[in-house]
Amino acid sequence: MSGFETISIDTDPRGVATLLLNRPEKHNALSALMIQEITQAAEQLGADDAVRVVILKGAGKSFCAGGDLGWMQDQMAADPQTRAREAKALAMMLNALNTLPKPLIGCLEGNAFGGGVGMASVCDVALGIDSLKMGLTEVRLGLIPATIGPYVIARMGEANARRVFMSGRLFEADEAKDLGLLAKIVAPEDMEAALEAEIKPYMAAAPEAVARAKRLALDLGGRITEDMIDHSIAELVACWESETAKEGVSAFFDKRKAQWVS
Repeated sequence: MSGFETISIDTDPRGVATLLLNRPEKHNALSALMIQEITQAAEQLGADDAVRVVILKGAGKSFCAGGDLGWMQDQMAADPQTRAREAKALAMMLNALNTLPKPLIGCLEGNAFGGGVGMASVCDVALGIDSLKMGLTEVRLGLIPATIGPYVIARMGEANARRVFMSGRLFEADEAKDLGLLAKIVAPEDMEAALEAEIKPYMAAAPEAVARAKRLALDLGGRITEDMIDHSIAELVACWESETAKEGVSAFFDKRKAQWVS
């Protein structure tokens, strides 16, 4: 598949497609265009009978650093309707990945923050290198991990999520595995072999049965509903409207400490 600016897709003869977040100079931060292209790619990969497994990974040093700085600046200047529309786009991107009727294997060879944690959460299995750091850092800006929230909670469970959901602290690979975000931790040089070990069983499984089994797991686990998505969007828009968010985001761009930092 071609025609993308912020991502690339490469499919090998077996039907293993690699969806690569390809903004390494921006640490694969999520821009409006990248969100749109990932959504489109998920829909195309889901409809392609030749694709049996999808690998999600990031180019360069990071898996995904969260929201793009330009996108954040646009949100500061936007009206509530525009903010809601942009949040809905991110939610629908995550939903497209979450419901992809193919196994989705995350390959985290670099750090994942904010939206990057959300993307790891929608993978059926995520592998991470041992030097990986992750974090839901939104609260440092006076915001909350709202749009990614349903997917993060579904992955971690409420009890685990409450350990990291509202502190903004960074955590390492061992804790990410304990929280349920990572299935395995590997040395960088062992990642390729670890991916192959995850891929191999699917080559002996019936693709239609795999898709049905994944859909059943989502249904039995409590499918993320439109009401849940809309609630998360409303919470995020309310945050953007607050003086707290204005102070936090302004402090970030001014490279100063926000008023609440002691």
